[in-house]
Amino acid sequence: MTLRKSGSILALAALLASCGGGSGGSSNNVSLPSGGGGGATPTPTGTTCSLQSRQNWAFDLLDEWYLFPETLPASLSPAPYASVQDYIDALTATARGQGRDRYFTYITSIAEENAFLNSGATAGFGIRLSYDSNASRVYILDAYEGAPALAAGIDRGAELLAIGTSSSNLQTVTALFAQGGASAISEALGPSTAGTSRVLRFRNAAGVETTTTVSKADYAIQPISPRYGVQIIDNGGTQTGYVNLRTFIDSAEPQLRDAFQQFRNAGVTELVIDLRYNGGGLVRTAELFADLLGRDRFTNQVQGVTRFRASKAANNETRNFQPQAQSIAPTRIAFITTGGSASASELVINAMIPYLDADMALVGSNTYGKPVGQIGLDRSACDDRLRIVAFATENADGNANYFDGLAGSLTNSCQAADDVSLPLGDPGEASTARALGFLSGAACTPISSAGSGTIAGQREALSLPRQLLMPARPTPAQREVPGSF
Repeated sequence: MTLRKSGSILALAALLASCGGGSGGSSNNVSLPSGGGGGATPTPTGTTCSLQSRQNWAFDLLDEWYLFPETLPASLSPAPYASVQDYIDALTATARGQGRDRYFTYITSIAEENAFLNSGATAGFGIRLSYDSNASRVYILDAYEGAPALAAGIDRGAELLAIGTSSSNLQTVTALFAQGGASAISEALGPSTAGTSRVLRFRNAAGVETTTTVSKADYAIQPISPRYGVQIIDNGGTQTGYVNLRTFIDSAEPQLRDAFQQFRNAGVTELVIDLRYNGGGLVRTAELFADLLGRDRFTNQVQGVTRFRASKAANNETRNFQPQAQSIAPTRIAFITTGGSASASELVINAMIPYLDADMALVGSNTYGKPVGQIGLDRSACDDRLRIVAFATENADGNANYFDGLAGSLTNSCQAADDVSLPLGDPGEASTARALGFLSGAACTPISSAGSGTIAGQREALSLPRQLLMPARPTPAQREVPGSF
């Protein structure tokens, strides 16, 4: 959706994006019209894209838009900082220390981000990885259709054992962890550039070890897997819809409409919505998702509210439900989540709480906790897009304070493991089984409301303390789909 406010300088195309460190976060893209201020495209000159010019540009926009202006230093010389991102990190350090901006403010490439958000375009092996730092192990959580890894037989449930640039220099995952922890694994996997080749040794879910060479390639992540992403499961005689959404991007919208049309045709009113690794995506896609859950909602009922800082309050927006031709009227929903479920994922869940709270639950572990969003301001001459935390989001009840995750905001929750030994959506997989159990009335142990950023929040899920693997400087695809390589 593009939000437009009469008299506003903003055309809001809200985007949600994940953050690094194995967790998720959100962003919202604001496009300023030409001449509209900080977002206007500069005329290229010899110094337009110098480091100091770009740093000064970032400071000016943060000073104008940042949601927490009281936390910004009055002045901070950019001279000691070797990159724009290092300077941004220094400017936002206070809010980060307060848990309100956990590296959510960053600079990225306009071209790369647009390519991913339009169609899921990226480059890599096409796998999503998690790691257990205590045991020094790395697991494949998902493999994307049409990408090299799945073609090489690497899929969910496999364990990555060794990485090398050739068979003669394979290093075990254990040795890499000893050398440099999770960052050493990311570095060993190489840059996200088509043609980058690595020799990988892995053990699949059946226990068979294989060593093979896999080359990274350009591909597009399908937001909903054609293998497992949409199902209708017989849950003790009740036809139950299951949908797994990897990321909220443009190409997800027709897939979501198709999924909900199937549910509507089958008379489905109970749902398992699997967002367990979904770090975010486009807000307009999240709004469509909520609309598809709103057949019995009215157009005067609030879905969500966006609030900027006081000086930008003219841009505040209230978004009501807009039921679609494919919408259903759910009676019960189980949302499968982990600490990797963030921003757009949380937005959908939060939007439904005022209307279905007693009949919905989180299943798995607590969400990441990001009730704020970023705008994106462009400097096209430098291919720079600055993502700035600029607004808070809230539901119809005013809930906008879930920095510790959503577990404390819902009446119902159920702890469950993420069982990588079984496919996503398999009724026997631990989280899916627990979600189906909630829908049928089974008792369960509640999720702790401890934030997913805490040790308790990360490890409460009755499984290995796995985290999504992220490089220090993720690509746009890795921000949106954390753990992707």
